[in-house]
Formats: sequence, structure tokens, C-alpha cells
Amino acid sequence: MKFKAFLTENGVNLLERRFLPALDKMGKICHLFLTRDHAFFLHNLLSGDGIQCIAQFHKETLFDDYRISSQNEDRIAFAIDISILQRAVRSSVSICSEFGGGGSTANRLQIKLVKKLPPNCTQPMPFLTFETKGYKSAVIQDIPISKPLSSAQVLELQTALDMAQDLPQTLVQVPDLNQLQNYIDRMKHVGDLLNVFISKYGDLHVQVSTTLIRLGTEFRKLPVIGEQAVAPSDEQHLSAQSRSERAVLRGDAQSVQVSVKHFSKSLQCHLAKPDCAFYGILPQSACLTVIFQFFVPVAGSSSFELKFLKAVL
Repeated sequence: MKFKAFLTENGVNLLERRFLPALDKMGKICHLFLTRDHAFFLHNLLSGDGIQCIAQFHKETLFDDYRISSQNEDRIAFAIDISILQRAVRSSVSICSEFGGGGSTANRLQIKLVKKLPPNCTQPMPFLTFETKGYKSAVIQDIPISKPLSSAQVLELQTALDMAQDLPQTLVQVPDLNQLQNYIDRMKHVGDLLNVFISKYGDLHVQVSTTLIRLGTEFRKLPVIGEQAVAPSDEQHLSAQSRSERAVLRGDAQSVQVSVKHFSKSLQCHLAKPDCAFYGILPQSACLTVIFQFFVPVAGSSSFELKFLKAVL
């Protein structure tokens, strides 16, 4: 199997300043899944415990001269330490600036899969190598990775990715993630489990409760994507909990219980500076889905390409 490409200046900026810091908050290790047309960063996708996180990029968003080949339909996947990858990208940016006089990093930062023999080892190991070329020299950084996944493992990863593409029937747009983060930070001191209600009316209600205390907050009349409904006018005087419970009984809302810790961690994705954030609950209250939406400028064009960072709790 072979993979080689050049990280564009836009790709470097997206990874270094937005996505890698957010992914690093999700967990130390993720899978980098490369296909003919896309690059995916997948966290915890093969495990049913904890947050699952998906960041998807079209190859032109990150790379120039993208070349990939394998016997598994040109798909390659391996595990990588996000913090090490982040340090390598930052270092490469610094080196490019020093050698290139602050010019564009495009076509000077090459990334490729290699096998090398580390010191004191008898077997070659796989690495993701960054080669930063200056005017008179080049700097090579080798990032250790796992053994590339087998065909069966890649198929398992692809199946999990396909299943994770399912969207809730109703999504509400939350305008202020910092405000929501502040509320959740207070709730962490009350209990470990968070009850989340999302209605077709555009209401998001989050609540943590114990035998002694109940603490919650509600965002009302948020923009809705998908199935919508009109809230009954005779229930406006009721408490948020009562309205949420009645909406669930009518089939106008979904509810799910998630870990406060996991919910708080998912909010760290705001480090990637999303343009929009949507919350929804999959049918049968399987899980809470958070979709962070990005409008990324297309190089050489006035248009924007839509990107998503998705977290499933």
C-alpha cells in the first residue's frame, strides 16, 4: 500500500488551528482513514462506550497531488496519536515559515506512509512521515502509527462509518455553545447523568437531578432542521420538564440520558470554531448526536465547501 500527498496551506491551517486541537480533547488516539476521495479522522468508532467523533474532509480540502493505492479498494486506515500529529504539524509550519520567509506552505510539506527500521529494532515499523523542504535543506519528522488495518478491519471501520452517517429526524441549532458549556460546567457538580430533551418545536432542555436537587436549563424556539411541529399554546405556562415530558408522550420530542462528562467533552469541539452546531436524538433514543458545521473557503474560488465534525454520545 502507498500514500503520498502535499498538505496545502489551507489544509495546514485547518488542522493546526481548528480540528486537531478539538480532536485532541476527544481522546489521545484516533484512526486516520484515507480513501480515494476523502480523509477521515475517526475517534472511538469501533467501540460502543464513550463519545464517537467523525471529522470528514474531501481530499482537495487538505491535500495537493494526492496519491493512494492499496489492494483494499485504495483504502488505508491506521491508528495515530493526535497530540504527536498536532506537534508535527505545528513544527512543520514553523520550519516552513523559517525556511520560506513566511510564504505559502503549499507544495513544501509532504506527507507519506513509510516503513523504517527504528534504533535497536530488528523489524521495520510503519510511520507517517512529514518532509518539510526549505531552500537548502529538508527536515523529516516520523510519526509512529499502528500497523495498517487489515482488509477485514477496514471493512469493519467502513461499516461503522456508514452506520454513523444516520441523522436524527429532528435537529435543533444551538447558537451559543459557550453559554451551554457554562451551564454544563455547573451541572457537573450535581450529578453524573444528564437528561436531554429535544422537541420538534425547537426546544432543547438539559437537566441533571438527584434525590435532593434538580438543575436544568432550556433553549426555546431554536431553528429546526427536519421534522417540525407547532407547540400547544395551552402548555406555555408549564415548567420545562412538564412540557418536555408531554411532548415525548405525544411523539413530538425525543429524550436520552448521557454522561455529563461526555456531554461536556463533546462541547470542546467548539475549539474547531464551527459556524453552526446542531443537536438531535436518534430514533429509539439510541444516542445524542451533535453536528458541528463549517463553511470552508474553496481555494481559488469565492464559494464555500461544507464540512462536518460529528460527535455521537
